[in-house]
Amino acid sequence: MNDLTPPPAALRPDDEDQAIWREAFKTGLPTLFGIGAWGLVVGIAMVKSGLTVAQALGMTLIVFGGSAQLASLPLIAANAPIWVVFATALVVNLRFVIFSALLAPHFAHLPWQKRFLLGYTAGDLTVALFLQRFPSEEPAHGKVSYLKGLLYPNWVSWQVGSIAGVLLGSAVPTEWGLGFAGSLAILCIMIPLTINRAALCGVLVAAATAVLAYELPYKLGLLAAVLLGMLTAMAVQELNEKRTQKRLAAKGEPHV
Repeated sequence: MNDLTPPPAALRPDDEDQAIWREAFKTGLPTLFGIGAWGLVVGIAMVKSGLTVAQALGMTLIVFGGSAQLASLPLIAANAPIWVVFATALVVNLRFVIFSALLAPHFAHLPWQKRFLLGYTAGDLTVALFLQRFPSEEPAHGKVSYLKGLLYPNWVSWQVGSIAGVLLGSAVPTEWGLGFAGSLAILCIMIPLTINRAALCGVLVAAATAVLAYELPYKLGLLAAVLLGMLTAMAVQELNEKRTQKRLAAKGEPHV
């Protein structure tokens, strides 16, 4: 017979482990730049849609859901009934019900206050990364620390980006619109990805092409920039690999 009763606390592995927290932080670190950039866009969008700074700050701290916030903003701007705003946000965020159902068996033994906090800070990527690390619902050492190491930095990154967007949005001229926010978000995502010579060369060539070909019709300059940037990055990467092979061959070492 399968016994679904959680094991006694004395027999349960420790939930907390700082080493596992650090492991989770390193796992989620590459996603934090994109989360912050996404928060920046949403923060600016809230202010540009007519919310005051106080209202926008309250929304980002309480709702903590970019898709729900963006879906609600046009309704708020159009003075839609409050139940329509809430229903829209609820439908958009129904996926969190699935996330909660997936996480619940792992943390059913925790007090409801702790489960509430973990549920509030949960996000799409963080839940996916946790389930990759702990696919089994069986008790395991450091599960809570691992989830916290994913959730809390993710929450901080979002709030920092969103609050910066709210404050920046109140200072940015209205005519700049969301295009300015999108440019900032792209920069936030692009800079961390420019991690080697090939990527940097591709970015520089694409930027130069976009500026020089700005006058082309139908925004073909952007297409040319993307294509030339990609080709440049691929060519530089190929050249680097050939140089590496020659250097290893000169030393008599195999190339992996």
